[in-house]
Formats: sequence, structure tokens, C-alpha cells
Amino acid sequence: MQEDFRLIVDLVIVLAAATGGGLLASLLKQPVLLGYLVGGVVVGPAGLGLVKELIQVETLAQFGAAFLLFALGVEFSLTELKKVQGISLGGGGLQILSTILITALVSVAIGWVTSPVQGVFLGAILSLSSTAVVLKCLMERNETETPHGRVMLGILIVQDLALGLMLAVLPALDRPYDEIGLAVGLALLKIALLAGAAVIAGIWLIPPLLRFLARTESRELFCWVWWRCVWGLRCSLNR
Repeated sequence: MQEDFRLIVDLVIVLAAATGGGLLASLLKQPVLLGYLVGGVVVGPAGLGLVKELIQVETLAQFGAAFLLFALGVEFSLTELKKVQGISLGGGGLQILSTILITALVSVAIGWVTSPVQGVFLGAILSLSSTAVVLKCLMERNETETPHGRVMLGILIVQDLALGLMLAVLPALDRPYDEIGLAVGLALLKIALLAGAAVIAGIWLIPPLLRFLARTESRELFCWVWWRCVWGLRCSLNR
């Protein structure tokens, strides 16, 4: 079967599974997103294995996740974050650090991992929640504007920011012990430069560009350029 036709078949299978899972979840009075996840598990490589073009389908799924996170940026501003910054920064930071510490100690003690670095890596994974999943559930319940919804989104934003730090620091922990300090320092420098560049672009470059695009009155052009900015930042973090 040709690759382009196989991709079309895979997309049809994924959409059908998501629709069926969503309907089933709705009938059971559960979040529709849960049905989407179950449908994906059923037809994915861990289930029936009906999806063959995994890389292409995963790439399209990344687009969907980025668009959903864009909706988070529209719904939640820095002004709103300041209202819950005490709970978000304090609670989110404490949750991440405590999860990493407890997971590392328990995993090393019972033999799940062979080194403390692996325990820290496992704890870092478990300390993060899915912003896309929580945001979708809050939007379905119309709870994004509620106090608890704002607190949850604030903590999720802190986790997302921590993810960038983890992507930079965790690989450095796999170095020999005498090189870890230098490797972590270089990783922190890189993430600081990236964050500084993102802040500069967000304050002085992107707003004038978006105002210029808005004057063209082209919705497609406006959305496309904004999407490229979001996707470019996401790819930079993944590197």
C-alpha cells in the first residue's frame, strides 16, 4: 500500500476511534477526552496495531497539542497568573521537587532503577501533568475562569516552564561525576539564553508583527505566522 494512501487510512482509523471513544465516554458521563485517549490506545501500537504510519500520525498529533496549548495562552495571561502566583509558584514548585525526591528515593530503595540519576529522571517524568488534557477538561466544564481553574492552570504553566529546565539539565546528569557541574552549568546557560530570547521576541518583536498582520485583515495569514512562532519555540525546546 502506498505511503500517502496508508496515511489517509490511518487518519480515518484514528478519527473513527476518537469519535467512538468520545461517544462512549459521553454516554458514561465521563470527559470526552478520556474517550479520545482510550480510542487511541485501542488502535495504536500498544493495542490492535491498526495505525502503521506512526511518525506521520504523531507529527499531526503534535500540531493538535500545540494548538490546544495556544488556546491556553489565549485563556490565561500573565496578569491572571499574578493573582495566583503564590499558590502556582509555591505549590507547583513544591509538588515538582517533592515528587522527584520521593520517586528517586523509593525507586532506588526498591531496585526500580540502578542509579540515583535514573531515579531523578523517573521522578521528573512523574512530576509533570498534561496541560492539554487538564485544559480540555476545564474548557468542557466551563471552569477556566473559576478560582480553582486558575490555580490549576497556573500550576500547569509552572510545570511547563519546569519541563524546559528539565530538558536542559537531565541529559547533563548522565555525564561522569567530575563533569556534571560543568555540564549542568552549560545547560542552564543555554536555557537562560533561550528564555531571554523568547522574552525579547514576545515583548518587542512579535506584538508589532501581529499588529502589522492584523492590518492586512487576513485571518489565515495571521494564524499561520502565529502558529510558526509557537511551533518554532516548541521545536527549540525539544532540541
